[in-house]
Amino acid sequence: MASHPEAGQRVDTGHGADADLAVEIKAKTSITDTITQLTLVPADGRDLPAWTPGSHIDLVLGPDLVRQYSLCGKPADTRSWQVSVLHQPDGRGGSAHVHQELSEGERIAVRGPRNNFRLVDAPRYLFIAGGIGITPILPMIESVDQAGAEWSLTYGGRSRGNMAYAVELHQTHGDGVTLVPEDTHGRIDLAGLLTDVTPGTAVYVCGPEGLLCAVEALAAELGILDQIHVERFTPKEQTDAPVRDNFEVEFARSGVTISVGPDESILEAARAVGVLAPFSCSEGTCGTCETTIVSGRADHRDSVLSPAEREENSTLMICISRAACPKLTLDL
Repeated sequence: MASHPEAGQRVDTGHGADADLAVEIKAKTSITDTITQLTLVPADGRDLPAWTPGSHIDLVLGPDLVRQYSLCGKPADTRSWQVSVLHQPDGRGGSAHVHQELSEGERIAVRGPRNNFRLVDAPRYLFIAGGIGITPILPMIESVDQAGAEWSLTYGGRSRGNMAYAVELHQTHGDGVTLVPEDTHGRIDLAGLLTDVTPGTAVYVCGPEGLLCAVEALAAELGILDQIHVERFTPKEQTDAPVRDNFEVEFARSGVTISVGPDESILEAARAVGVLAPFSCSEGTCGTCETTIVSGRADHRDSVLSPAEREENSTLMICISRAACPKLTLDL
């Protein structure tokens, strides 16, 4: 599905793609009144790194302003990338910067691609999108449709006019796409959708946190949580206290052992003693700081790993996760 990378080209590995890449904003297009699409091309004229459906990139908008946005174009296109950004006036500043400060022809740095929302092989797919959550779903639909798999999309938004790509999706795929504008149709009938999910169906969900939490809660009741795939760009609310306030971390490759206190992260404590690791969001949502566990048990606090991956205990996000034992040993 993705093109084969040329020699020396960075590959979408899922994490660790932290080097800056200079791109130019070839086009800045208003998709709706509140959503802007950026078309990015490589500043050096070379092919862009390969990516797969579900990938996102970091836009480096300033020294302390790095934001993650899903790639919503075609993975086979090695000459341009597309991301679409919802303007959130009360957000943390990233979307406002994109909408108000960036201009066509400007150069910015990006990092990635990185994929925490990988498309698994399945005989059937159910896609559920809310608002701007449609963006990572677009290349997934193209991929499964080309592969001949059975799929359907239910796409909700506040109003039809604010649902990006709704017209194109409905014109191209017809009955495979159900549009649910809240102002005329109410909210998505999640119970109706999930109750009918058959074994083997992969369910992909992206959108506001309320939608994700509702899907996860209902899927848990129905016993199909292992079929649910979600992606978050805001941290999942933590309802339980950390297992330990204080613990030690040994960095196996660096030969350094540190103490981590109750008010600091492993990442912060590591950087304080000169042990550097890639990071971006510092909230446990982007996956940049994912680090291999050599020994010990993690207290996972991220919004990336699935329940099965947490139980596997092979990696953790050091920007937010902690230790569930007196000492962790990490591959740093």
